[in-house]
Amino acid sequence: IPDSMFALADYVTPNETEAELLTGIKVTDDGTAELACRKLCSRGVKNTVITLGRQGCFFFDGQKGEHIPGFPVKSVDTTAAGDVFNGALAVAIAEGVGIRGAIDIAQKASSISVTRPGALQSAPYRSEVIQ
Repeated sequence: IPDSMFALADYVTPNETEAELLTGIKVTDDGTAELACRKLCSRGVKNTVITLGRQGCFFFDGQKGEHIPGFPVKSVDTTAAGDVFNGALAVAIAEGVGIRGAIDIAQKASSISVTRPGALQSAPYRSEVIQ
């Protein structure tokens, strides 16, 4: 991906594997997550959220990073977890929820999705996320 494309992104949300492919840094803990985020931001990205599965995610706003714990659930199928996370994050940001609140909503939505089999049918309704 050319740096010119990264400069157009307000948010990039790779998982650990994708973050490693984009940066060459294997994400194994908060320190390496922050290094990967810094590298992405050096390429022009404004904010980075590395999703970490059951460990939650690591958010970096271009200056400081924060590990945000996930919600403990019994995972059945992770097929749509990233898509559900990104969809919920985008909706919350578009609705004016601050990034920290948007990440919380996105993690709740993806946590629900992994408790169900399949892709589309695993995506929760807004009312389920609110509960």
